[in-house]
Amino acid sequence: MPTPIRCVIMRGGTSKGVYLREADLPSDPAARDRAILRIFGSPDKRQVDGLGGADPLTSKVCVIGPPRDLPQAAGAQLTYTFGQVEIDQPHVDYHSLCGNLTSGVGAFAIWENMVAPVEPVTTVRIYNTNLDRILICEVPVKNGRPLETGDYAVPGVPGTGARILVDLAATAGSATGALLPTGNPTDRMEVPGLGTIKVSYVDIGNAHVFVRARDLGLKGTETAAEIDANAPLRATLETIRSQAGVVMGMYPDASRATAESPATPFVAMISPPQDYRDAINDRTVGAGECDIVSRLMFMQQMHKTYAGTSTVCTGIAAKIPGTIVHEAARRETWTRDEVRIGHPAGVIETLSVVELDGNDYVVKRATLGRTARRIMEGTVYVP
Repeated sequence: MPTPIRCVIMRGGTSKGVYLREADLPSDPAARDRAILRIFGSPDKRQVDGLGGADPLTSKVCVIGPPRDLPQAAGAQLTYTFGQVEIDQPHVDYHSLCGNLTSGVGAFAIWENMVAPVEPVTTVRIYNTNLDRILICEVPVKNGRPLETGDYAVPGVPGTGARILVDLAATAGSATGALLPTGNPTDRMEVPGLGTIKVSYVDIGNAHVFVRARDLGLKGTETAAEIDANAPLRATLETIRSQAGVVMGMYPDASRATAESPATPFVAMISPPQDYRDAINDRTVGAGECDIVSRLMFMQQMHKTYAGTSTVCTGIAAKIPGTIVHEAARRETWTRDEVRIGHPAGVIETLSVVELDGNDYVVKRATLGRTARRIMEGTVYVP
């Protein structure tokens, strides 16, 4: 007989995921992953026998549990594990964090009575197992329930909603041990078929490698369809990503990076502010609307919008002199907190505050504004 498991499907930012309670899943990690794969219908490129949407942005799981008695989890009200569920492979990747779905974790906890609601804003302290750090969600609340209606728009999401603020400042260096993993704002990388290029390694939210779009022969305003159709370029970008992970100490062998850590580090292709066409909303984004333009690779495809963790990482990188992002960014961003990032579906904003303490940069603020909505709750049957 199939095993019934209670689940909630939520949209968080520009992603959609299945939210599960930790206690409802098997305690054995292998058995838990088998259950999650069956819930999503993986491995199958259509995920036709499960809840997955056959897209990396909708094949995501959030597992929520009670707080843990750990020094690094002190003050947390709950525990959160994010999993990127592979579509055509029997694998759940726990190396990364989804900033978009993190916005839904705070709301989920209030809906599920795991956190007492406080009006008008409930601050939820979350211990994230992926990064071993505390995340903070500020969730608007009305009549004891998360507020979902409002006038806050997220590019790439239809309509508007209530703004949830996620602060990822505490995640700096969580994947590699340092905000600047090599200690340098820029490094050189030898890329077969391309030559030597400059890159910037930055680790907050998730580890990233930033490259100049022009060094790849790109304008920086390409659409996902254009990038995804260019097989040689995608192979080059995966080579860059794989080598970056080795340099940052995330894994020892670049040849196994795609199989063992397909999501992180992320690769972002950076260019200065410029006009470009928003292919999703069929409008022109003016150069004056953004401080920097970026295109992001996620799970070996170009991201159709922009990842939440990439938003905070790009914003912080824009504040560090010498990085590729700082070099390309509008000069006003060097002194103000707000950074506006032009992505394929519009412009996303982040508040980025970095201070120099001796020879080290300390992140004081790294925020992401998102909206979240419960789509359904019910029972999923696991064979």
